[in-house]
Amino acid sequence: MFDYETLKMIWWVLVGVLLIGFAVTDGFDMGVGALLRIIGKNDNERRVLLNTVGPHWDGNQVWFITAGGAIFAAWPVVYAVAFSGLYWALLLVLFAMFFRPVGFEYRSKMEDPRWRNAWDWGLTAGGAVPALVFGVAFGNLFLGTPFKLDELMRSEYTGSFWALLNPFALLCGVVSLSMLAMHGAAYLQMRTDGELRQRASGYTRLLAIVVAACFTLAGIWLYFGIEGYVITASADVGAAMTPLQKSVELKEGAWLANYGKYPITLTAPILAYAGLLLTLIMTAAQRSGLAFVGSSLALTGIICTAGFSLFPFVMPSNLMPGHSLTLWDVTSSEKTLNIMFWVAMIFVPIVLSYTLWGYYKMWGRLTTDFIESNKHGVY
Repeated sequence: MFDYETLKMIWWVLVGVLLIGFAVTDGFDMGVGALLRIIGKNDNERRVLLNTVGPHWDGNQVWFITAGGAIFAAWPVVYAVAFSGLYWALLLVLFAMFFRPVGFEYRSKMEDPRWRNAWDWGLTAGGAVPALVFGVAFGNLFLGTPFKLDELMRSEYTGSFWALLNPFALLCGVVSLSMLAMHGAAYLQMRTDGELRQRASGYTRLLAIVVAACFTLAGIWLYFGIEGYVITASADVGAAMTPLQKSVELKEGAWLANYGKYPITLTAPILAYAGLLLTLIMTAAQRSGLAFVGSSLALTGIICTAGFSLFPFVMPSNLMPGHSLTLWDVTSSEKTLNIMFWVAMIFVPIVLSYTLWGYYKMWGRLTTDFIESNKHGVY
């Protein structure tokens, strides 16, 4: 139905949609986990926080799994290079996430404060560490990752885990962590009451300001301090091609060139700032639902800003710029993309529908009194 070039663009958009879906849904429960010991001052308050996301967090993980599967099927070369080169960073995310299912299920099985305190730290790590690492990974994409390909498309990665922790990438990590924590705090405004809601509102405002400041600083740094990648020659983007069939140069300020070339992309940073402003205003007005909408829009705008800035690059190489991976040269076959498109058109709405149904059936504000009266029936 679609030609090959159009399918490549469609799947770039769909992968972005899945990443946004993951950030908006699983992002707030990671944010709640990151804030667990900050907003929750005692055991009952922390149980309230955990039970706001308890019925939903595992369903939200579907977006993460689906995004990973989509990258594997649509961009197999990206999957191979990223999961081999960034192996230790991905293992760190995986090990941190192990704390979440075990922590939710076993934290409240024993009343020993030491037991619960240990699992609280585990759940905090399970929320904060992945959020930080995801941002660090995006930051390193702008700097380029040290890999090259041979004539058989086998990748060789020459970097190390510690090299990923450079100043710009850590700033991007702070953007990611603070925006997901803000999103979690905005969610808690809708699901809690009394002092917990007031604390969540205060942290929502504080984190929105942190996100705005760090997001702005990252943009300025990207324009003035980091050279961007530009394709100077390539094969027909509508044909089957490999990453070796192009020439790439580095130019100052090139990462923001798309905003001048395609003015519609300016909607992404505008949406990010508008969402942050809406979050601040609605939090101050105690309109928690609209504050959460604003937080969701801010996340969407920030992720789209990163995607539009990188376009058409998916994983640049600072070792061999010409071997950088782009959406034009890392995709599966035309037939595979066509089949996957129709699978996505069927199953993504199904996932979205049962997610919304789950929230509808299990909605409501939680209080410490509820936890006290249901000690053995909740997390």
